[in-house]
Amino acid sequence: MRKLIARFVLQEDINFLLTNRVPRQLLTRFMGWFSKIEQPLVRDLSIATWQLFADLDLSDARQTKFRSLHDCFTRQLRDGARPLDHDPKILISPCDGIVGTCGAIVGTKVIQAKGFPYTLLDLLGDPALVEYYRDGSYVTLRLTSSMYHRFHAPHDCRVEKVTYISGDTWNVNPIALRRVEKLFCKNERALIVTVLAAGNQRITLVPVAAIIVASIRLHFIDVLLHLRYRGPNVIACQANFAKGEEMGWFQHGSTIIVFAPKGVTLRDGVIESKAIRMGQSLFDLPH
Repeated sequence: MRKLIARFVLQEDINFLLTNRVPRQLLTRFMGWFSKIEQPLVRDLSIATWQLFADLDLSDARQTKFRSLHDCFTRQLRDGARPLDHDPKILISPCDGIVGTCGAIVGTKVIQAKGFPYTLLDLLGDPALVEYYRDGSYVTLRLTSSMYHRFHAPHDCRVEKVTYISGDTWNVNPIALRRVEKLFCKNERALIVTVLAAGNQRITLVPVAAIIVASIRLHFIDVLLHLRYRGPNVIACQANFAKGEEMGWFQHGSTIIVFAPKGVTLRDGVIESKAIRMGQSLFDLPH
């Protein structure tokens, strides 16, 4: 039964209609409310339904009982569940995910999916950052609904500001990425520019929200970034992180795009469609 349901939902046309030709923002707000209901029957039925559509593995979760569906989505990991690559020349993956497009930035052009490019300016909206990442490297990390949804510092670093960009809530699965031009540039997102403690390179993390997931929580600012947040768009802060330290989380799951300047290169094993876990090596820093 589960395989039949999955096969039906994964058909490209049906999947696109179900997840995009709906009132996306209304559905997202409804799910934000519904997922926090702490009634045991609602919680248990919701998690059981979720398990019909996804390979939900809670064996590495810190707790085994949850107050609500939301509590399960935003679960923390038990200690030691994600070993870190402590090599100081390595930038680690900030999250669990599946590698999407990745590689060199051609001038200021990045690939969303085959035949669907976008520019750094479209996504970042900051000419100074655009020039900084010209001819650099990037990787797109897609978090599926069943994955661990928290993200962490890729290296010892500090964050001095967060830029929030309001937007839509298109699904960010591969089907939608092949059909909607400049999708990441349309969706709600945050720009988190980290300055590495050693070398002062700037590594930018761009968490991109999606349908049902338009809510980003960061530990170091006292603001929940969501569809009804209207500013200020640039939020000053002073936050220092150790490599692997938790920075924040999505309410459900979405995408994080990581940008690195010229001279910082992707590891050889980081390839499209490969699953990666938080703490594993992602980029090589210059010697």
